[in-house]
Amino acid sequence: MSNYNNNKSDHLLLLIQTLSKSEKRNFKLYANRIRKNKSAKFMKLFEIMRKMNFYNEQKILKDTSIKKEQLSNVKAHLYKQILTSLKKLQHTIENYDIQIREYLDFSKVLYNKGLYIQSLKLLGKAKIIARSCESNTILLELVEFEKMIESQHITRSLYSRSGELSEESKELIERIQCKNALSSLSLELYGLYLKVGYVRNKKDKIFIETYFRTNLPKFDIDKLSFYEKLFLFQSQVWYHYIQQDFIMCYRSSYKWIELFQNYTKSKKIAPISYLKGYHYLLDTLFYLNHYSKFIHVFKQFEKEVKNGEIPINENTKILIFMYTYTNRINKHYMEGSFSEGVKEIIPSLFVEFNKIFNRLDSHYIMILYYKIACLYFGSGDNKNTILYLSKIMENKRKNLRQDLQCFARLLHLIACYESGLDENMDQKIQSTYKFFIKMDDWYIVQKKIIFFFKNLGNVYPHQIRNQFKKLRDELVKYYNHPYEKRTFLYLDIISWLNSKIENKSVELIIKEKFIKNNLK
Repeated sequence: MSNYNNNKSDHLLLLIQTLSKSEKRNFKLYANRIRKNKSAKFMKLFEIMRKMNFYNEQKILKDTSIKKEQLSNVKAHLYKQILTSLKKLQHTIENYDIQIREYLDFSKVLYNKGLYIQSLKLLGKAKIIARSCESNTILLELVEFEKMIESQHITRSLYSRSGELSEESKELIERIQCKNALSSLSLELYGLYLKVGYVRNKKDKIFIETYFRTNLPKFDIDKLSFYEKLFLFQSQVWYHYIQQDFIMCYRSSYKWIELFQNYTKSKKIAPISYLKGYHYLLDTLFYLNHYSKFIHVFKQFEKEVKNGEIPINENTKILIFMYTYTNRINKHYMEGSFSEGVKEIIPSLFVEFNKIFNRLDSHYIMILYYKIACLYFGSGDNKNTILYLSKIMENKRKNLRQDLQCFARLLHLIACYESGLDENMDQKIQSTYKFFIKMDDWYIVQKKIIFFFKNLGNVYPHQIRNQFKKLRDELVKYYNHPYEKRTFLYLDIISWLNSKIENKSVELIIKEKFIKNNLK
């Protein structure tokens, strides 16, 4: 990750690095259609930058005839040329919104030429595509342009056509308002989850319930379009997920996936949303500890990816990587096969990670580091646990996943204790305590764990086992508490305490529990 910021800092290099071989070849063909471009400065810049791993301005100036004062303009021109070539390429691979926009652009050209009938014919073609993929916002734009043509030029039976267009426009506005209300609700709830995670207290719960109830528009489920249903199910998933109601979350995420399977064409149009639906369905099954169902859905997910049912592009690659590896790790969590998981997953994970890390956002990176840290902790490798937790703790974005940052510090304390790195334990405990206070995340379970470590230094060696037993018995009371139980979603603290009491590894404790729960 040492080169993460370097790549992030140059947008042109990042764009070039995302190009596939065919896209690079297509760009050259597009640019070289004009003979003089072969020796143009922007093409020389492209040739040198496509071989770079990291941005190096000195190398560019040395190996090309571009002057320092010209570089900014040449880079901007190259950036625009690449985007234009990609747009033309995207048009050939069923990118519906680009096709619709192109028809609309051509329609306006024909209108400006006074060719009204031809203009309307192209608008008609655009409207057919827009309706088929429920692009209501652009469909409204098409209708409004058609209204403008009809209102200024007698092209058909004006009276009947104007009435049809007015009714169509009115219906579209109502649909767009409903869709916008549902999509805004979904986005706001997701934003709240990214900031603080699960509800922490009654105040949080009342706020979420009130917000959801007051912002949910009235609807008839049978009359909702595909996208309206999608945003409704998404909103319900975030709502239940934030409240840790995983049974209801499972039902909503199942409806989310079922929606796509009923509208099979939508997998190609909105693959990102389909992948996210799979993620939350798998995540809720993981938290419900429903192993057999989890395995069934995960195999189904991997099969669809392998069979090409989900389009592969730069965006879907990132999500497929994240969801494949987080759920592979979750599978090993459930089985208690942490050591096996480290051997099977970590090497290939980092091969793939290094290919796309410069396009992963901070949220995904934090989740991945936490998953890796927990996998190492379960395997007994405290050194690597501390390494990956430290990466989360060093994150300066305090408004992102405050919950994850808090619990990373708690697991860090446990890993330091386990590894014998406890010479500065008082300082680490104080730092963790201060962070929980700062993040307004100071509740009963966290308090008991922090105070346990704080008092451990005053306990005689022969009393330590009883102290672990005492803490476990106190924490078990909160395992199903509506708010306190969220700690157990981040940390299997009970299994760790049992490992200390029974003098077994965490891995063995969880493995025994898994075998017991899955005996038929």
